[in-house]
Amino acid sequence: MTEPVFPEGILSLDRSGPIPLSEQIYRGFRDAVRTGLLAKGAKLPSTRRLAASLDVARNTVNAAYELLQAEGVITLRAGAAPRISEDLPPEGSYGQQVDAGVQPDLSARGRHMSANVRGDGWATRHGALQPGAPALDCFPYEEWARHLRRAARMERGPDLQYRNYSGVPALKEQLARHLASERGVRARPEQILVTSSMQASLSLLSMALAEPGENAWLEEPGYLGAKTAFHVAGLNVHPLPVDHMGADVDRLLSSGTKPRLIYVTPSHQYPLGTRMPLGRRLSLLEATRSAGAVILEDDYDSEFLFEGRPVAALYGLAEEGQVIYLGTFSKSLLPGLRLAYCVVPSNLAHPLQQLMRNMGCAASVQVQVALAQFIDSGAYQKHLKLIRKIYEERGALLVRTLKERLGNRVDVDMPNGNVQVAMLFREPVDDVAFAQAMQERGFSVSPLSNCYQGETRKPGLIIGFADATPRQIENGVNTLGNLLDELPVRARRRAGI
Repeated sequence: MTEPVFPEGILSLDRSGPIPLSEQIYRGFRDAVRTGLLAKGAKLPSTRRLAASLDVARNTVNAAYELLQAEGVITLRAGAAPRISEDLPPEGSYGQQVDAGVQPDLSARGRHMSANVRGDGWATRHGALQPGAPALDCFPYEEWARHLRRAARMERGPDLQYRNYSGVPALKEQLARHLASERGVRARPEQILVTSSMQASLSLLSMALAEPGENAWLEEPGYLGAKTAFHVAGLNVHPLPVDHMGADVDRLLSSGTKPRLIYVTPSHQYPLGTRMPLGRRLSLLEATRSAGAVILEDDYDSEFLFEGRPVAALYGLAEEGQVIYLGTFSKSLLPGLRLAYCVVPSNLAHPLQQLMRNMGCAASVQVQVALAQFIDSGAYQKHLKLIRKIYEERGALLVRTLKERLGNRVDVDMPNGNVQVAMLFREPVDDVAFAQAMQERGFSVSPLSNCYQGETRKPGLIIGFADATPRQIENGVNTLGNLLDELPVRARRRAGI
């Protein structure tokens, strides 16, 4: 029997690309039917003949044909040649894309919620010196894998069903003990909500605790994740000025703006790294008490203290319901674990748990169980002790290299903790342009000016050091220095100077 001949150009395989060959064969035939190159009822080569002509395994062709049959594009019968289905729509209409004029579009709310609040130049791809990136080379992969395998093997109870959307009890109990001993945060396990990220926690709380149009205070410069959450919730965001002692609430009280939410990072201010002293903390609590506001305390990088004694969390100084405490394992472990948490007032625990269920924003059960075991075994504390020392050494190297290479052209100081530094330019330059130029060269730094809300913005860069090698630090600082030498005229022009 003569094998059918199909038009040239239907199948063109890319053997070095990421798309499997079976998928490419499937798409080739499907598109040929859609465009009318293959008519209804047309015969196709047998799997053996097509595999030989394409120089692929017969199983590859079998997989493609099975996909086409499942979609109704072809019919397969024992002892008969494969054929294009007779039941397809007219040639040229099958699988056609919808006309561009009737493509679905985002709603006004969707456009508002999907806006890029972080601004141009913010590092979105992984590269050297990325802010907030923990040290991948320090993560205890083997020990974590043991706990994860054990969790996957042993956890077969009801937690794997539709329950405990706000976190598995074992992890909540471990977190309650850890927070009480390390941060002075005393809370019952049922007050702890386990989420997938700090961003998820902030978005959940912003939408649940404030009405659209109400006011939120955000440190300036401040964390863009909080700004994004407030924006998505439809809140009016007002700057809370920051000085060498952190957020200065006294400077904003005279404005007459009554806040509903106040976001602060008292342990290590993001992004400047300052610590809020006790007197400033008490003033903040008094101001929020009179305003009836709720403080969202992001205990940012409190695990990484290089010198001095840790300061107790603001939560431990507050009255019940004044402060909601937020934490994450993105810096102390890995962002890819997708685990964060918040401690909420007792009266809000149940409704917020129900809201998490309604929104479907829950973290992986087996990862939670593994983390509970990881903390209980002492491995978490051991890991923190190790990386504190390493992070301090890498941070000191970065700051020293910046000062030696760039001299008096920048201002940068060694933080008392953290995984990044804020470096300020002493000369008027466009830090967004600098950040983009650095990113093009493989260094994912971010512009400091994006963290400001008003017109007065200090140009600088946020530079990560936790995941940086000495060579990356040296190359990154040299690159920054070269750009300062090469781009001052263009940078000043973009800055309007």
